[in-house]
Amino acid sequence: MTPALAAPLHSLHIIEFEGLGPGPLAAWMLAGLGARVTTLARPGGNPMAQQLGGPGENLLHRGKTVLEVDLKSPAGRAQALALIAQADALIEGNRPGVMERLALGPADCAAVNPRLVYGRMTGWGQTGPLAQAAGHDLNYVALSGLLSLGAHRGERPIVPPTVLGDAGGALALAFGIVSAALEARRSGVGRVVDAAIVDVVAMLGTLAHWIRGSGQLDGPAPSPFHDSPFYDVYRCADGGHLTIGALEPPFYAELLRRLGFDDVDTASQYDRATWPALKTRFTALFASQPRDHWVALLEGSDACFAPVLGIAEAAQHPHNRARGTFTVDAAGRISAAFAPRFLPLG
Repeated sequence: MTPALAAPLHSLHIIEFEGLGPGPLAAWMLAGLGARVTTLARPGGNPMAQQLGGPGENLLHRGKTVLEVDLKSPAGRAQALALIAQADALIEGNRPGVMERLALGPADCAAVNPRLVYGRMTGWGQTGPLAQAAGHDLNYVALSGLLSLGAHRGERPIVPPTVLGDAGGALALAFGIVSAALEARRSGVGRVVDAAIVDVVAMLGTLAHWIRGSGQLDGPAPSPFHDSPFYDVYRCADGGHLTIGALEPPFYAELLRRLGFDDVDTASQYDRATWPALKTRFTALFASQPRDHWVALLEGSDACFAPVLGIAEAAQHPHNRARGTFTVDAAGRISAAFAPRFLPLG
């Protein structure tokens, strides 16, 4: 029998100064991979977190030890520093300067723990003209340039809330903390991790920048990602939607075959002159049948297809259920499993 794997971050101890959004999410991700997370929460709770998450258990507290600490009191600050002295890393998500005014900034913490990794989660970063300005996910994504890519020509861009900005920032902060902690264990020297969401989102746009360099995105020429018939969202007869992403010629050929488009030359896939008429045909065809019809015809094939699911539908999809991607608690609240997963090598 293969022995059970220990959680990969089981030896990591993190102090989280509870904030809102990406900082708690980063700590939750690390806890899910085995890190011991001690969350220092303000007495009385965070009103905005309660507004967003509703009454009852805070999902982002799962897997953490939560302590109420008044950081403005000498006793609370002393308690925080005592915990920091024994920790590997720290997460805070305040505006630049707030932790320094509490005498809990990087220099203060380094005095009790020179190996500490000090993770700072902000929207705009620790420096720059906007460092002290308020903002949220949508603002940071907008300034990165990537929000503009989420719109068809002439339409306003829309992005799902907190997915690209806050969640991307959280993942990058977690990655940065683990990277810096690995080096700190070798060198004995800690460092600050400046995780600015606008920087992270810009970095996540690297593939888009690469494609843009060839003139296929964010320019005057028709784009495979915005104008082609083979990469789009289509409406179905029942009001549902589906996605097609058949960028590669073999997948495009499979899509055409399954749709019965035998008259379309697969070799002309990237002939932009053919796109408008073919997109009109795709739109009409997909609108002629309900979404389940297209699921039965295309799902699991190489046509690069997926239906657009609501969260509750996604939790019940056979693929997600087989992988245990979601869990539903007794109150009906849906949450996602931790990722990535770790499996035995042999």
